[in-house]
Amino acid sequence: MAFDAIDLNCDLGESFGRYTLGMDKEVIPLISSANVACGFHASDPVVMENTVRMAAEAGIGVGAHPGFPDLMGFGRRNMVISPQEARAYTLYQLGALDGFLKAKGIRMQHVKPHGALYNMAAKDYELAAAVCGAIRDFDPQLIVLALAGGQLLKAARDLGLKAASEYFTDRAYEADGSLRNRRLPGAMITDEDEAIERTIRMIREHRVRTFDGTDIELEGNSVCVHGDGEKALTFVRKIRERLSDEGIRILPLAEIV
Repeated sequence: MAFDAIDLNCDLGESFGRYTLGMDKEVIPLISSANVACGFHASDPVVMENTVRMAAEAGIGVGAHPGFPDLMGFGRRNMVISPQEARAYTLYQLGALDGFLKAKGIRMQHVKPHGALYNMAAKDYELAAAVCGAIRDFDPQLIVLALAGGQLLKAARDLGLKAASEYFTDRAYEADGSLRNRRLPGAMITDEDEAIERTIRMIREHRVRTFDGTDIELEGNSVCVHGDGEKALTFVRKIRERLSDEGIRILPLAEIV
């Protein structure tokens, strides 16, 4: 059965000090769930507090976006860490964001790992289980937002957590359901109309055309739209308009999963 509702999520709060990344103020009113950086791959306490405030004012769902401790690499470089370290890194970042959420009187909705941690956990069950174990111990009501068909999604369900599968509007997929490496040609889908058509097809048919031209099954509860590209704001507006035209409601993740 095709979905009649979808969550639109975006990675936010990724500025740092005097450096500004993304158009958070403009994008937040257009999405339904925010993944807020927790200080390891990006962000700082002031940025975190401001992002939580804007999300609270917009009435959208707020989730943690924990990553590797790698500001210079923006959390996109693989790291060799133990399960114990993965657990500790995750708990530390959830606690940091939760302080700002509690101050605003709102509850954390979900957790979506960032960058290399996200991609590694999608393939490494032991790493995924360590991350999910930290999430469960922190708050067993949290939703884990993870790559459709990946090990993080499986680990979340195995540990009794609510799990939501994610689809990326602007990324090419490989035949095994993984995201095409950003360093390879064709990894990013730059044509807005193509990206939107692919998204509508995923929602309606649960199918995606991969980089090599084959079709795979992919069922997403949430669509990731990036807020740091040159045309990000225009794209988010266009995809919202198209979803409305298709009769597809946009709801926070907690109202879908």
